[in-house]
Amino acid sequence: MTQAGPLVLLIEDEPQMRRFLRSALPAHEYRLVETATMHDGLAQAAARNPDLILLDLGLPDGDGLDATRRIREWSAVPIIVLSARELENDKIAALDAGADDYLTKPFSVGELLARMRVALRHAARATQPAQATFRAGTLAVDLVRRLVTVAGEETHLSPTEYKLLTTLIRHAGMVCTQRLLVREVWGNHVVDDTQNLRVVVAQLRRKIEADTARPRLLQTEPGVGYRLRDDVEPG
Repeated sequence: MTQAGPLVLLIEDEPQMRRFLRSALPAHEYRLVETATMHDGLAQAAARNPDLILLDLGLPDGDGLDATRRIREWSAVPIIVLSARELENDKIAALDAGADDYLTKPFSVGELLARMRVALRHAARATQPAQATFRAGTLAVDLVRRLVTVAGEETHLSPTEYKLLTTLIRHAGMVCTQRLLVREVWGNHVVDDTQNLRVVVAQLRRKIEADTARPRLLQTEPGVGYRLRDDVEPG
């Protein structure tokens, strides 16, 4: 007997988008539950306990940001926001409210499926015992010994660079807002010190990337923050 695929809750009032995802997701072995309002979406989230939520921001009876905050009061289910809002502030607000990722409409099926796989992998990792070593591409970080190697060679990081790297590792594959990284690395007393963050990111890239002009591991989400990829193959 084949195991049922992940259950996805779609909270979206646009009929065309629902038809698009109704066709795309089951074809890739996802089970889909659809709702068109915030009220029904919250009820289905509580009743169905989905593996992942796809959420529109502009709902007829409320804002998706409010829905995200309410879900986060009782659940850590991965939430990917799907929205036509393109402003960086909208993306930051969604991520700060508790969303795991943000896709601007229109988007391709391939990109959505890739983001969904990352979000589900991140959720699965959060329920497992912490891994002692993080690996991506030629980078290996022994979190017990605090040892960083690139292509087998030990790489020295400053305390700030190491703290930034381990923060990104905790959220590997997901977008980390600049605000989150500043708070985690420099503490709650520092607000919006994005200049220092950019400097440390540049220093870290010089040490872990083969080509800083085209980073494969530590990627920029313009105006929003950074993403440490955990799916990069060596080479």
